[in-house]
Amino acid sequence: MGEIQRPGALYQQVAAEIRSGITAGEYKPGALLPSEAQLIERYSVSRPTVRKAIDALRAEGLIEVIHGKGSYVRAVPAPAVDIKRTITRSGTTFRTGHHDWQQAEDPTVYRTTTTAITGPLLGLAEGEALFAVDRLLSDPHTDTRALHRVLIPFATAADEAGQLGEAPDTAPEQIYALLTAAGHKLTWDETVSARMPLPDERDALRVPDATPILLASRVTLGTDQRPLILEELRTGADRAQLAYHLTADSPRTLHAV
Repeated sequence: MGEIQRPGALYQQVAAEIRSGITAGEYKPGALLPSEAQLIERYSVSRPTVRKAIDALRAEGLIEVIHGKGSYVRAVPAPAVDIKRTITRSGTTFRTGHHDWQQAEDPTVYRTTTTAITGPLLGLAEGEALFAVDRLLSDPHTDTRALHRVLIPFATAADEAGQLGEAPDTAPEQIYALLTAAGHKLTWDETVSARMPLPDERDALRVPDATPILLASRVTLGTDQRPLILEELRTGADRAQLAYHLTADSPRTLHAV
């Protein structure tokens, strides 16, 4: 490659050229990229431009910079574990897809309020009171970690299953059983998104730099499709993938099992 002639800031042009080399296979996973001096000579740019380009590729998760050694193309391994996003029921007993995961720490229980994001999911205005329960989970087979949060509106804790007011850290499967015993025929809505982790999430989940996390938000719906609780599951996108089993009950309706 010679002097670059792409539109955009100069460091972005250099980053685009290196990115193209990675995607085309010129630089294999684990390969050492050319040195700063070699990139400066190859693209006829300054050292700060090369460094900004390397920083941009590192932020994208394409390369790993090892101090004193250089920049390496990151290998992208297959996810270590499938997290089955299923709910099954046998009599009055419910099970979820991560039922067998272990708690790495004791649950943290606290009071909080709905936000501009959680409020609409729960059908509540911003600032409504909630119980929150945070759990750090670990897959016993792969050591993959996940953060699980349950948000319980005070109305649900008091009216639908009185036990929750005394013990909001009741396991989600047992919450489903309590809500069913209170007369609800439960259904669930779930959305999945991805974002970069906050510093505390990165530390707890042990995800590498420049690695996104998956966020699954599950709302438990009761009678008249009223939201009762909200669960959030966060895990590193490099370690896990979410798996779903769907059945077609009619040509127009899909339901999660």
